This record gives sequence, structure tokens and C-alpha cells, in this order.
Amino acid sequence: MARAAPHGNNQPPKIVIVKKITIAGGGHHGGAWKVAYADFVTAMMAFFLLLWLLGATTEKQRKGIADYFAPTLIDKKVLGLGGSGVLGGESILSNNKLGPKAAAAPIASIGIPMSQSGGERSGTGDKGSLRNPTAMETDKKTFEAIKRELEKQIAGSARLAKLASHIRFVPTQDGLRIDLVDDADYSMFALGTTALDSKASELIGMIAGTIAGTPNTIMIRGHTDSVPYGDPRAMNNWMLSSGRAEATRRRLALGGIPESRFERIEGVADREPIVTDDPGDPRNRRVAITLLYRKGSFGQ
Repeated sequence: MARAAPHGNNQPPKIVIVKKITIAGGGHHGGAWKVAYADFVTAMMAFFLLLWLLGATTEKQRKGIADYFAPTLIDKKVLGLGGSGVLGGESILSNNKLGPKAAAAPIASIGIPMSQSGGERSGTGDKGSLRNPTAMETDKKTFEAIKRELEKQIAGSARLAKLASHIRFVPTQDGLRIDLVDDADYSMFALGTTALDSKASELIGMIAGTIAGTPNTIMIRGHTDSVPYGDPRAMNNWMLSSGRAEATRRRLALGGIPESRFERIEGVADREPIVTDDPGDPRNRRVAITLLYRKGSFGQ
């Protein structure tokens, strides 16, 4: 804006420039801080949500959540997937793709089995298993001879002849199982204890003498009925079945069976009853001595 010069003065008029500064966004009343505050509140909400998850979940659940978000990398060379070519062993038209673009494939599946159930002899095939077919045939003949010999000895013993109905020979996938079974009239062990009856001890000694010359390893499993104890903390069927299996092992060892031949000693309580309709039936109390098939090597 120019101001008029004084009268009679030839000096040029002075020019005064007035600058008006407009602050965009209203200065400290603008909205930029609101965005930062919203981010802060979101971060705090996520933090408190994390604290709540840590306090409201179990260790197993937290591990599942962590595994869900953990990246999974597939080493194709270790797993034997694909090949070493440009496409990793896949056709250019294949729908099953591996690598960074696997998600773009219509079908991203790896090794889906055609059948999810095995056959009757699943895991016991001749090739690729630890079973030696030649040795198995020899063992079967040996087991038959042991069965006949024990039946003959029991029948010829005036003291043990009455126990003939308490011994059973059951061919299984693992070998020959010899069951020593109780009933309502006779028990191999004193009731609720691991103390062998004298006749049962003599019978197990007879079994030891018959199988002493065989190379087969031995598995012993103890079974009980479902009758509970008054105080399961002091004694229960798991302890009783395991103790009876161990008592049987000791008696076999006294009969000449070396320690190296015992492969597994276990108790299963009342979980595998013979009389399934009545778990409390005394016939469910038994000890199973299994002569196992000899093991070979892969591919034999």
C-alpha cells in the first residue's frame, strides 16, 4: 500500500508490505496428532490383548498359537521332494508346486496318501521290516513244539494237571503268547498281592525249563480285573499288574532264563479284559508270557 508523499517533497512514496501468515491445519488445533494418538491407542490395545492371552491360556494353547504363526520351511532335498532341475521335478503344467509360488497353485498338496488305513499285516511285510521270514517259519515250528511239550508235562504232573485249564497258548503277530489265567476258584497270585501261589510258581518254572533253549526274547504283561482298591494312592491296579509281571520275570530268571532275553516287562491294569462284558470278572486277572519272533534286518 503506497502512502502519498508530503506536499512539495519529490521523494517517492514509501511502500509498506503487510504479510499475513496462515497456519494450515489450525496449528496446535490441527488433526495430525489425532492419527498418532490413534496409533498409540491401537498399540496399547494390542499389548493388553497379549497380556490377557498370556494369562487366560495354558502352556499347550500358547504353544499352539505360536506354532500357528511360526513359518514352516520345507527342505525338498532332505524330504526327497521334486528334483534338482529348474522346476524342481515338476511339470510345467503341474498343479502341485513347491517354493515361493506354491500358494498360486490350484492344488497345493504334498504326498497325499491314496489310502489312510493299513492292511491286516500292516507294518509286518516281508521286505523292509525287521522280520526274517525264514526265522519266523522256524520260530513257528519251535513254538508248536513248546506248546506240545508243556501240555505233555502238565498232563503228566499229578500236582499241576488241574492247572491245565488255566494255561492258554495264543499265536499272535508278535509271537507265541502263553496266558496264565485266573478264575473264580483259583488265583495264580494271593489276592491283591504279587506273591505267587506255589503251584503257579512251579508251573512258571516248568515254562522256564521248556523255553530255556530257545533264542527268542520274552515280553511279559500283567493284567488285573477292574475291582478297585480302597486307597488307590497306596495301591492300585497299575501297580499290581506291573508287580505281578515283574514277579513272573523273577521266577523265569530263577528257572534259568538269562536277563538278556527279557525285552519288555509291563502292566496294563484292567485295560485289556478277556471278558469285555464284565471287567470285574476274575478271568481278566492273568499274566501273559510272549515268546517274540526273532528280528532280522531291513530287506532280509
